[in-house]
Amino acid sequence: MQVENKTIILEKREGVLKITLNRPHVLNALSMEMIEGLRKVFEEAGDDDDVKALIITGAGDAFSSGADLSDVQANCAFVKEGCPKAQRLVMSIITLEKPVIAAVNGYATAGGCELAIACDIRIASEKAKFGELFIKIGLIPGMVGVYLLPRLIGLARAKEFIFTGDIIDAKEAERIGLVNRVVAADKLEDEAMELAKRLTKGAVKAIGKAKSAINRGLDSDLIGTLDHIAMVQTGLCDTEDHAEGVSAFLEKREPQFKGR
Repeated sequence: MQVENKTIILEKREGVLKITLNRPHVLNALSMEMIEGLRKVFEEAGDDDDVKALIITGAGDAFSSGADLSDVQANCAFVKEGCPKAQRLVMSIITLEKPVIAAVNGYATAGGCELAIACDIRIASEKAKFGELFIKIGLIPGMVGVYLLPRLIGLARAKEFIFTGDIIDAKEAERIGLVNRVVAADKLEDEAMELAKRLTKGAVKAIGKAKSAINRGLDSDLIGTLDHIAMVQTGLCDTEDHAEGVSAFLEKREPQFKGR
């Protein structure tokens, strides 16, 4: 797994792939190159058995401020070309059958907010701030916010958040359910890594299937969702992790899952 430039830094250890957006001088604004690079990272992570969980964060004072507005101003075609590419990026996160944690260290605005929303779990630094700023430049959220925000924070709050383009702080984001929890700035990396490592020690195949089933349930009716769950559960019954989990429960010990 390689990225050809220094705008995305990858660090793999103990089953966790940490992805750092590295353009701190522009608040980690997403260039077209970064969008494509991130998509490839997430797609390749799906085939990497050494990666069991992922963390994405930003260098410096921001998670990401979204699309590089200098590109948008220079060429309107950037928006037309970039929107579908950004959508493919968030879909690579959503469809990846591995947990993705957003460690939001600072500003997560516009496309940066959308990137965080696409992740499975969001842990925010007390310094984090969130905003869907698209309306301020005459656009709407183009990645996943229109779809996922109402499901995360409710319809009325999602509309107000998008219509106003207001920026909210970490505590407000936690209060409305946009983030899972808020931690001290100097504890963010440790908290995210601790959770990621905990997930790598779990039944990772089952975690991946649970993620897929939950996401599928957003679009399916109840009967369709139950049918899908029954099919997945039948397959998981034949895994080594299931047998190990049952044995560990009966023997009153911690399970030693292998992801098989």
